[in-house]
Order: sequence, then structure tokens, then C-alpha cells
Amino acid sequence: MYTAKIVRNHTEAASAVTAFSQNGFPKEAIYVFARDKAESKQLTDATNSGSVGFKEQGLADTVGNVFKNRGDELRSKLHSLGMSESEAAEYEEQLDRGLIAVVATDKNPEDRSSANSNDQSVL
Repeated sequence: MYTAKIVRNHTEAASAVTAFSQNGFPKEAIYVFARDKAESKQLTDATNSGSVGFKEQGLADTVGNVFKNRGDELRSKLHSLGMSESEAAEYEEQLDRGLIAVVATDKNPEDRSSANSNDQSVL
């Protein structure tokens, strides 16, 4: 399960991260997204929030993001946090308009990566 908030600037993004943290989400389960990759990294570093990577997406999607355009990469990352394809596309549209998305999830990274894997093995 995830919860998300669209904000207009860095100050509001930092406030949203703080609010999610105060509501019990660990900082590593809070993610900040902006259209510009450098801005996303700056916000993530400034708020000490999580970064979507191998744990959240699994190996195939993480490597695949290297070859995707920024919009595809953002939708992939948002989807890996529990959003449906259509929800991820809606949030990506907000990012295209210059807004910032702050997403908090209560799902363990291990659960997300295994749910997103193509492993068809039976226990």
C-alpha cells in the first residue's frame, strides 16, 4: 500500500517527507520524484529519503531503466512502489507539469522486488 502527495516546490516536498515520517513511515520508505533526474537526486539527498533501486524494482527493471526515457523510468519506479500502470501515468503527468511527487509505502522492499520478478518457481 502506498500514499502519495503532489507538491509544488522543495519546501513542500521536505514538509511532506517530514509528515510521512511522523506518521510512521521510515525515511527509506519515502520517495521523492521530480521530472528532472538531478532535481530528484537533490531532493532525495536533502530530505534523506529513499531511492528506488534494485531492492524495489529487481534487477531486470533497474537495468532496463538505463535504456528508458525519463517518463518511462518514472512510471516504472512509481509502479514498483505499488501504483497501477494508470496511476503511475497520472503521477508522471503531474511531474511533466513541474510538480513533485512524494510517495510513502508500507510494503517491504523485499516484497516489492519478489512481486515484480519473473520468477515462476513454486515453493
